[in-house]
Amino acid sequence: MTTATLSPNATVPATRPGKIRNRVLWTLQIVLGLFFIIASGGPKLVIPHILMQNPPENLTIPMGLLIFIGVAEVAGGIGLMVPRVAASAAAGLSVLTVLAAATQAFLADLPNMAIFPLALAAIFAWIAYERRATRTAATR
Repeated sequence: MTTATLSPNATVPATRPGKIRNRVLWTLQIVLGLFFIIASGGPKLVIPHILMQNPPENLTIPMGLLIFIGVAEVAGGIGLMVPRVAASAAAGLSVLTVLAAATQAFLADLPNMAIFPLALAAIFAWIAYERRATRTAATR
C-alpha cells in the first residue's frame, strides 16, 4: 500500500464528476437554466410594468431593482448552459435564490414561500461544487 504525502504548497486537483453524475448535472443545468430564462427572469424584463402593478402581498420593489434581478436571472440561466462559466453561474444563482428566500421570509412575511428558493440554492450550490474543476480550469 502506498501513501502520498502532500507538502503545504501542493494543490490537490479538483476531480470531474462521473458519467452518470455528469448527465444528471447537465440535465439539471439545462432545465433550471431554461426555467430562469423563460419563467423567472424573462417576465421581469419583458413585462416589468405589469409586475409592478400587481405586487405580491403589497411588496413594492423599485422598477430598476426588478429589471436588475431579471437580468441577473437570465444571465445566470444562460451561464448554467455554458460549460466554462457554469460553476460561477451556479454560485451566483445560489446567492440570488438565498436573497429571494430572505425577501420572502422577512420582507413579504411569508416564510413558507422561502422553501422553494432555499431548495434551489442548495441545488445550485451542489452544481457549483461539482463544476468547480471547470471554474479552476477557466482561470488558468
